[in-house]
Amino acid sequence: MDQSKNISGSGVFPAEGKKPLIVVLGAAESGTGAAILAQKQGFDVFVSDLGPISEPYKAELEKRGIPYEENKHSEQVILSAGEIIKSPGIPEKAPIIKKLREKGVSVISEIEFAGRYTDAKKICITGSNGKTTTTSLIYHILRNAGVNAGLAGNIGKSFAWQVAEASFDVYVIEISSFMLDDMYAFKADIAVLLNITPDHLDRYEYKMEKYVDSKFRIAQNQTADDVFIYCIDDPETLKGLERHEIKATSYPFSIQRQLEKGAWLTDNEIKIKLETEESFNMSITELALQGKHNIYNSMASGIVSKVLDLRKESIRESMGNFRNIEHRLEHAGRISGIDFVNDSKATNVNSTWYALESMNSDVILILGGVDKGNDYTMLKDLVKKKVKAIVCLGKDNKRIHEAFEEDVEVIVNTYSAKEAVEISYHLAKKGDTVLLSPACASFDLFRNYEDRGEQFKAAVRDL
Repeated sequence: MDQSKNISGSGVFPAEGKKPLIVVLGAAESGTGAAILAQKQGFDVFVSDLGPISEPYKAELEKRGIPYEENKHSEQVILSAGEIIKSPGIPEKAPIIKKLREKGVSVISEIEFAGRYTDAKKICITGSNGKTTTTSLIYHILRNAGVNAGLAGNIGKSFAWQVAEASFDVYVIEISSFMLDDMYAFKADIAVLLNITPDHLDRYEYKMEKYVDSKFRIAQNQTADDVFIYCIDDPETLKGLERHEIKATSYPFSIQRQLEKGAWLTDNEIKIKLETEESFNMSITELALQGKHNIYNSMASGIVSKVLDLRKESIRESMGNFRNIEHRLEHAGRISGIDFVNDSKATNVNSTWYALESMNSDVILILGGVDKGNDYTMLKDLVKKKVKAIVCLGKDNKRIHEAFEEDVEVIVNTYSAKEAVEISYHLAKKGDTVLLSPACASFDLFRNYEDRGEQFKAAVRDL
């Protein structure tokens, strides 16, 4: 059978050209952007997605005449590629990736590919928690200061798509460990490592050291002319620093100790000081983002701002008027004196710890989803102190029951956002907070964490 007839889009495999064939695996934001950039750079491109391709991305590929297939991988074509640009969501254990590795085909990330075709300054943020908030805050500060900046990576439009069709002087890029794993020559001009706590360990053979090493790839290829910003209070980061040589100029941040340079907390005031200049000071009461974890995020963002030599007045104004991102401690409404908070983006235990730590009322906690080997021990003290009831939202809630059955009197199973919200509302009283902070991935009951958060907010509106 002629395989080409089974392929959507143009209906044919890409013809041989002067440059090697590039195959893009995955056709969402990242993959579509990579295909657009590859085509612009003169490559023959083919896009392959093992699942269905959403209509907006399909329309983009068809408009540009980029061949694609969905709901399968045609191995004959994929294995003939000169290079593969892989969606970060595809694990190494996927059969097609194993075959590509065996054959020695280059497999890279969209970020790696796009980095080849831009001279813009790249500010890259990673960490187990807080990276989306910090990336958004840095972008907000830069835009308010008049910097021609783009927002990319896990947030915003595809980095490759912007490199292909926009013209920014600076990119603020949120980078996950999955993206870092397929980055080799890429270099961050300013690298921010916020923290490292157990997450996605199923992708790293359940070895914390391998996950830490992945995060430290944010600093690979940096030189003394670049900047590395890190949390000196974070134990796993300190362990990683013992194994990884950092060549860049380094600035730590801390709320536990005073430092000679970097950012630190003294008398409820953030102080940021680089090598020789006068310090930048700002009271934590003036910050738009409250809570201990957000002091860290603000410190990292402030150091970036000072490295870029932005005006103090502009930095202070931006750090004071920033509005947090959707699905991260987002206030979803108040009904009968009960606050509803959407923290659907909390897909690991540490994120949920931060959310609970910032609560100043009794909490009805909505937990659950796809458990990635979670250790709930770190939540136990906060749960005992602040949580009145746990409402499980997931197909398999056994481990949550086992972890907390001695710490709370009520643990209820639910299987939809609507059911979880209705039961939480009945368990709460005036002055309480219903907090959706699942500590788990979402794809057992939802398309993604955004879908989970949207369904939660819709259920609150329907009360």
